[in-house]
Amino acid sequence: MLERLVFAAAIGLGLSSAALAETDIRFTLGWKTQGSDAPFLLALDKGYFKEEGLNVTIDQGEGSAATVTRIMSGAYDAGFGDINAIIQNAATRPDETPVMVYQLWNKPPFTIVSKKETGIQTPADLVGKKLGGAQGTPTTRLVTVLSRLNQVDMDKLSIDNMAPNLQEPMLIKGDIDGALVFNITSWFNLVNNRQDPAKDYNWLNFGDFGLDLYSNGMMVSQKLIADNPEAVKGLVRAVNRAVIEIGQDPQAGVDAVIAYDNLAKPDLEKARMLFSYDKLITSDEMARIGLGDVDDARLTRSIDIVAEGYGLETKPEAERIFTRAFLPALADRTLVYTATE
Repeated sequence: MLERLVFAAAIGLGLSSAALAETDIRFTLGWKTQGSDAPFLLALDKGYFKEEGLNVTIDQGEGSAATVTRIMSGAYDAGFGDINAIIQNAATRPDETPVMVYQLWNKPPFTIVSKKETGIQTPADLVGKKLGGAQGTPTTRLVTVLSRLNQVDMDKLSIDNMAPNLQEPMLIKGDIDGALVFNITSWFNLVNNRQDPAKDYNWLNFGDFGLDLYSNGMMVSQKLIADNPEAVKGLVRAVNRAVIEIGQDPQAGVDAVIAYDNLAKPDLEKARMLFSYDKLITSDEMARIGLGDVDDARLTRSIDIVAEGYGLETKPEAERIFTRAFLPALADRTLVYTATE
């Protein structure tokens, strides 16, 4: 009787079915709160998830690759992470690996950063140099593929294994000639160390030298896709809406980041957010196919590159890695954004 009364009252107030039964979504970020997380945090802060009938809980992450394993464990339903980690795991556990449903970073952040005086501008310039890399990271694992594609003898350079937090300090001191990093991380690590990353450093981006990979985006569990595809569609719509809004109103993105984590530094994280739009999201391809989508042939090439770099015994099919089934129409995925430089 009580349930019937509640239902009748809801109908009388004109509440939607989504408001009556919201779907709980556990979402993991790729790392600690950063400006590049702004689309997800804006969708949360402005109630865009709620409007889609979703009750989304967002937690900080432990790394963009860890997003995949967190979802595979069942602890999370969705998250922001690296498509290349999906490829690695899908090679051995295809039925458990999450699926990318909204490819946000169209360009890879994998980079070798060096002081300008070292003269490292192309892969050929790596010969005779000492690099510092964190074991297991995509940049470190894929440098061998970068070298092969650009005809560089790996025996003519050296790579010291080191913790990620030591890379920039050792680079600044001159203990290494270059660091194998993510540009969106290292750029701001250098800023925090009172360096000028634009004026005093070179950035050898892997995407410019044959490793035309995709990177971070929103992925969901196969279970969520099977059990509640409408929730996945709503999740994608809400995030896509936020990505477009930030393109026109960057301050809204910063405000959402601070609303989520008041310890975040507004100026720093705004710069990081804009960096993600300038360097990772916007591209000629994105303008052609729209936000969230991939080029199928490029994704297949990416799988080949990751398989080589990580020594995968089998290559997963592209449809195991990404699906566009939940994307809004192309007209609704157009980003209006003016680069900051």
